[in-house]
Formats: sequence, structure tokens, C-alpha cells
Amino acid sequence: MALILAGGRVDELSVLTLFRPKSVVPFGGMFRVIDFPLSNLMYSGVERVGVLCQYRSLALNNHVGVGSWWDFLGRDRGATMLMPTLRHSAGNWYKGTADAVYQNIEFIQENKPDTIMILSGDHVYKMDYISMHAMHKETDADLTIAFAPIDPNLSHRFGAAEIDTECNASGGRVLKYREKDNESKLEWASLTIYMFKPEVLYSVLKDNSLNSQSHEFGRDIIPKMLENYKVYGYNFGGYWGYSKTIDEYWETNMALLGDSPEIVLEGWKVRTNLDHDRLRDRAPAQIGAEANIRNSLIQNGCEIDGEVESSILFPGVKVKKGAVVKNSIIFSDNIISFDAKLDYTITDFDVTIGAGTQIGLGNNSGGGEHSELGITLIGKGTAVPRDIVIGKGCVISPGLTEKHFQQKEYKSGSIL
Repeated sequence: MALILAGGRVDELSVLTLFRPKSVVPFGGMFRVIDFPLSNLMYSGVERVGVLCQYRSLALNNHVGVGSWWDFLGRDRGATMLMPTLRHSAGNWYKGTADAVYQNIEFIQENKPDTIMILSGDHVYKMDYISMHAMHKETDADLTIAFAPIDPNLSHRFGAAEIDTECNASGGRVLKYREKDNESKLEWASLTIYMFKPEVLYSVLKDNSLNSQSHEFGRDIIPKMLENYKVYGYNFGGYWGYSKTIDEYWETNMALLGDSPEIVLEGWKVRTNLDHDRLRDRAPAQIGAEANIRNSLIQNGCEIDGEVESSILFPGVKVKKGAVVKNSIIFSDNIISFDAKLDYTITDFDVTIGAGTQIGLGNNSGGGEHSELGITLIGKGTAVPRDIVIGKGCVISPGLTEKHFQQKEYKSGSIL
């Protein structure tokens, strides 16, 4: 059985996670990030799934439901939403990833799994978990972790390891593990995909609950396990998109574009909830006679009369005549009005950009703390007035109306 850690919010995603956990941030024109691990589980034959949710769980509940879109329906299969609860013996808000699993240990034990899989709900990748499980069984590992090779200079950003791969290219014994250590310089990044022997998981979680003030798998559980348990690393050789920061989220979306995209959604056969966001109710996209579209992904319900380049448009986006959208991600039901120009911008649902407004353009340089690329973020439901200039790397809060914009120009890095 599998448990998906799906209830967290990361501050680095700014206004995109004000109303939703990071696992259901929209992705790729019609998906949510959690669709990728859910689809992987379905194709790998994992039929019992628990989804651990906490922060702003309504969006996650609406999207996953009982798991029917991923075929998790049947007598011996299903998807269950697992919320933190107050109980007689224990219960509290989740204090970390390990505590989240520990609070739901009764759910695990009731299902009597042969192997317990724990994975993050906010990574973009295509993976056959069967191969990893085969290695887990062959090595008789107490814990197997999926890793991807990285530049050692970037290991401070991940849970990273040294793995003995001399005897087996598909992986080997984990020799060293550090969680976001500035001095580690290790070559393998954890994908936050774990496979445990049930009795081992029960033991280490109980010990962590009784003897530790911190309750995280990467920081607390795994380093301690290296001393007394058989911990193996599985070498995942495919594409892996990390969406913790705005720049990483933008780059992972852009991996869908180009002549040889790194992510091929048709080939990956990703499933999603077509009722959520009314995806299957949308009419075909309408492309006007003067529209100019290059290297972009345009979904159903869009109406394009302007120019779109190297961008991803979700359903229902309207790009009016003379408008230009470049290097941007535009969520559903946005209106980009006449002669407006956007570059390196991400807009949430139901945003209106006024006529003649420029965003991410002009002489302003640099960006805000959230983005080295200078990506500007606009929150859900905001109406940006006409004929103003917003620089690079700005953050515009959700729900603003034209009266909130008191200036004609906002310099790069501004927060409104």
C-alpha cells in the first residue's frame, strides 16, 4: 500500500499556495501535480492508497475524491483521505512527515500490507514502482529510497546520499545520508519515495515519537536508520521535476515545450479529475485569423486572437487582439485584454489583465526574493487595471480590484 504526503504548503510558492496545498497546484495546462504519483501508482498496480492531507484540504478533497479517476475503486482497493484528528489516545496537527504517518498507523495495520510505500505528492515524474519494489525484495532491505543523480554542488537543497553502486547500476547500499546539509557535496538526491518493511516502519516511528523533538523522515528517521538497518538506494534514471520553488515550478512546466520535450504527457498517460475545474465541459479552443502561436500549449476553451509564445494556457483563457503572452503560465479563465503584454508571468485562476498593461517588461531588471528568473506572480481573482506597468519578480496578492492599484508603475520586486 502507499501513503502520499500531500497536505503541506511551501512558502516558496507564494500566492500559488495561499488557497491550496502544493500537491494540487495546477500543472501543464490541465493537471494537478499530485496526478503524477497517483497515475504512477495506478500503472504500478498499487491499489490501496492513503492521502495524508492537512493544509487547505478542500482543494485536495475535491480533486482526489475517492480515487475513481485513477481506478482506485473496488472491494480490495481505494483511495482514502487521511486528516489529522483528535482522539482519546493520541492526535494533533501533523508535526512532520514521520508524525503524519505515525498518526495513521492504525489505517496501515488494518490493511496488513506486505510493503509500505511512502511518497511525496508534489513531484513530476513517470516511474514504474514495480522495479523499485523488486530491488527492495531482492536485497531484503528494511528501507529502500529512490534517488536521482545531481550536481554535488546542489546537494544542500535536497536530502542527499552516497550510494554504493559498484556492484549494481540500479542502486546499492546507502552509505551516507544528509538532509539539506550545506557541506555535504553528495551526488544522489532523494525523490522522497520510500519502501519500508512494515515491522521496521512501526518500530522507527514509535521510537521517533517517544525520543525525538523533530519528526521528519529525511532529517530524523533515515540518518538514524543507517546505523542499525539495511537501507538501500534505487537509481531512478528518468526525468524528475522538483516544484518546491517558483523557478523550479516554471522550469518543470517549460519541460513540456520544445521540439524534444523532457515531459511527454501523451506517453506518460497521466490521469486527472476531468470534473475538477470543469475540464471536460470546455468547448474546443478557438484560434482567430490573426492569432500567432509558437511553441505553446493551448487547452480547450481558450480563445486566442493575439500572440502566444513559449507559454502554457489552461482552459478558458482569452488572449485578445494585440495582446502578447511570452514565457508565461496562465491558469484557467484568465482574460488578457487588448494590447496587454506579459513576459515571465504566472497568473492564478480568474485573473483579468487590463488593456495596454505591461507585466515583466520594460527597463526594470532583477526580481523578487521568490524568483531568480524574475517571474511575476498574480494571485487568484485579481483584476489588474489598464495601462499600468508591473516589473519583473513582483507579487500581486489575490482578490485585488482596480482601486488597489494606486500607481501607474510598479518596480521589479514590488509586493502588492
